[in-house]
Amino acid sequence: MKTRETDTDLSRRSFLKVSLMASGALMVGVGFGGQSLASGGKDETWVPNLYVRIDHDGTVTIVSKNPEAGQGVKTAFPMVVAECLEVDWKDVRVEQAPLDDRYGRQVVGGSRGTPDGWDDLRIAGTGALYMLREAAASLWGVPAGDCSASSGTIRHAGSGKSARYAELLDKAATLPVPDVAALSLKSRPEDFNLLGRFVPGVDNHKILTGQPLFGADVRLEGMLYAVYEKCPTFAGKVKNANIDEVRSLPGITHAFVVDGTNELTGLLPGIAIVAESWWQADSARSKLKVEWDTSHSDSTADFDRQAASLAGGSGKTMRHDGNVEEALGSATKIVEASYYYPFVSHANLEPQNCTAVFKESGKMEIWAPSQNPKSGRALVSRVLDIPQDRIHVNLTRIGGGFGRKLRSDFMVEAAWIARAVKRPVQLQWTREDDMRHDFYRPAGWHHFRAGLDDSGRMSAFDHHFITFGNGGETISGAGLSADHYPAGLVPNFRLRQSLIETHVPTGPWRSPGHSAYCFAYQGFFDEVAEAAGRDQLEFRLDLLSRSFGEPPLDLKRTSDTLRIAAEKAGWGRSAGPGRGLGMAFHFDHGGFVSHVAEVVADGPNIRVEKVWSGIDVGPVINLSGARNQVEGCVVDALSTAQLEITFAGGATEQSNFHDYGLLRFNQAPEIECHFIQSDHPPMGLGEPPIAPATPAITNAIYAATGIRVRELPLRRAGISA
Repeated sequence: MKTRETDTDLSRRSFLKVSLMASGALMVGVGFGGQSLASGGKDETWVPNLYVRIDHDGTVTIVSKNPEAGQGVKTAFPMVVAECLEVDWKDVRVEQAPLDDRYGRQVVGGSRGTPDGWDDLRIAGTGALYMLREAAASLWGVPAGDCSASSGTIRHAGSGKSARYAELLDKAATLPVPDVAALSLKSRPEDFNLLGRFVPGVDNHKILTGQPLFGADVRLEGMLYAVYEKCPTFAGKVKNANIDEVRSLPGITHAFVVDGTNELTGLLPGIAIVAESWWQADSARSKLKVEWDTSHSDSTADFDRQAASLAGGSGKTMRHDGNVEEALGSATKIVEASYYYPFVSHANLEPQNCTAVFKESGKMEIWAPSQNPKSGRALVSRVLDIPQDRIHVNLTRIGGGFGRKLRSDFMVEAAWIARAVKRPVQLQWTREDDMRHDFYRPAGWHHFRAGLDDSGRMSAFDHHFITFGNGGETISGAGLSADHYPAGLVPNFRLRQSLIETHVPTGPWRSPGHSAYCFAYQGFFDEVAEAAGRDQLEFRLDLLSRSFGEPPLDLKRTSDTLRIAAEKAGWGRSAGPGRGLGMAFHFDHGGFVSHVAEVVADGPNIRVEKVWSGIDVGPVINLSGARNQVEGCVVDALSTAQLEITFAGGATEQSNFHDYGLLRFNQAPEIECHFIQSDHPPMGLGEPPIAPATPAITNAIYAATGIRVRELPLRRAGISA
């Protein structure tokens, strides 16, 4: 049964339907928006359950609906269902769902997977258990409330009777559907048996043994391999090319120009080369001679010139509380500083790839490592004029996305080529394709002024933010909320903004925006605290102790993460010669995270030795995945602090890891995670830990070396890590 497409969170108004499938498996479906996902009777065809299947042999299968990009959702989601179903994890088999509108939101992005799935996953597990308990009670003639469940078995203490779930399926399928209001959903950490434990990823063994899971692992009968050459200057068109010569090369089956459009997130113009092997296709690509028609020549040098010119202007006022100029005029001390960070690439280890086949029936089937498969399907539908219900998308495991694979350009390229050649085709980008045609995190310039009163507290905060836009609106990844702290934490606050026009494609990059401008904010806070002669921890806790109007974040939860990180790091101790501690806090995507970093320095050469993290994202679902996300964020932040993407003549200058070198294993610090297991609803962890990691490190660099890092990458400050 098809439901309307929606991104609305599944709520407690959802309801359950239960049936016995032809295979004899008990299915529980969760509905939303007032519609049923599983309905019918004995003679009707069942809509398969989206989450739970219990077979008569006792096998419990739990489906994970969201794409898996290394964030651990393929393990965490089924853990929630298993917790509420009261089954042993060792007895659970996990399956990856395809794209299916009945699941609602199937996206890896915005750290929304856990909070969006929390209700429907608990309802699925709890509802199945409710029906099984009712079935047992009916068979034994006892009250259902007297029956308990554990390890896949219903028990009645009074009579001593017990039954495995598999023994109760036939009876459970005949019972009426429970109202969701009758379900008692687990929500508190102290109620959990499985959640919060350290559970290895369900795909770990397959990954370690090289079993096929990823997009490039797909193999279809008669499959061809493709490469797609695009203009180095974004959205440039093909004027002419030696297509006939390329077609004559060994193994080449097709070579043709794709007109495409100038839509950066869609099907860009290019040349497709298709061959019996990818090596043949890529080798033929090296023989291409293309004359491109380009329309712009954006460059880093020009961006810098424009930013310098705009810095002297007033910008557009986005928010003004109190009277900043008056407060600065009466301040005891004024602190001024400017911060800069560059464009950066996602550099996910798995370059974009996609496999597609266009069938004689007019249907399209796709295998894609996509963070947003629904958006990809919509793009393919629009560009190729194929109805969405005739496009089936299989979700493969994603070898890193960090926001890059929220864009679907690689999917529509593969689909277009597959339709043209009328055979299964696997499109594989190279590292150079990936780095030169990314959707980059935008650069930004922050000019700050803060006024201090007699007590050393900020009485005024003035911020001129120079970022990128088109048509007077900020581009993707470049926006800064007018409510971002310290708005609401100081009595006089002003945010002004100036825009630089650009043709560079940008987009979500792990913790969009936050991962960049937290470096600027928290670095400047360090400077203000020092100018006030105050301890860094005391200054931040005082800043979070009061608000003026609506606070921009939960002050207590933020302060608690600061306190625990500082306590575990031994804040206030003497770090010793050539060593320094730095701290930072942040809130984004529902998560509260603080870090304290310790740096050891030999002149300008530094090593980040250890990071202590205080984290509050509600109850932790899987300790293994949670630690991995925090550790990965810290490593990602340290790596990215040493990188930049630059442009000349409208094209990206970097192309591979020789000129965009990621962090090495021996540079990674020790990371100690401390989770606050609060009763708040659980939030995601893929993004919140990254933003405060960079300023905690740069503030520690200052404490160890006396060198204040106001520009990234670190080498701009003469720092080598």
